[in-house]
Amino acid sequence: MLIRYVLSPEAEIVPDIANKLPGRGVYTCFNMGCAKKAVEKDLFSKSLKQAVKHESAEMLCANIARCMEDRISSYIALANKAGKVVSGSDMVMENLRKNTLQAKLALLANDISEDIGFKIGNLADVNGITYYSLFDRNRLGELLGKGLRSAIVVQGEGFVVSLIREIERYRDFLRGEGCSL
Repeated sequence: MLIRYVLSPEAEIVPDIANKLPGRGVYTCFNMGCAKKAVEKDLFSKSLKQAVKHESAEMLCANIARCMEDRISSYIALANKAGKVVSGSDMVMENLRKNTLQAKLALLANDISEDIGFKIGNLADVNGITYYSLFDRNRLGELLGKGLRSAIVVQGEGFVVSLIREIERYRDFLRGEGCSL
């Protein structure tokens, strides 16, 4: 998996997470270490054969992470609009206990209480449902247009497949320590 970057009209490097921006692209491995090395060694300028403007390595990585978080957020919000999200720890646990096979993915807030997180994680494991810890309670609530939310369950195969793919890409990017540039 690779991250594509394009050159803006102002000669700035722009990460193209969705691979949809126009223009010639240059690529790095899909991890933070590789993106940092590309900035530090000025590989974008070398690949594009012209001087380019770019942020610091840390700023570029933060920008990429933010873009990826925004993609995940938009999938969650879209699933919610489609009525495919159950939210709140009690409703999530009830949904997981009933195991109606509609629950396909559980998302736990990073700042969920340890006890509730443990209970929901165990219920998801017992029922073979994938779960991740992602965002904080405030952000999960905002995505649903509600108050604080400790956990949500996403239903609907299409949403779940897309969310898992994006979450795994995000985690791979954050985990990536380096590459052999």
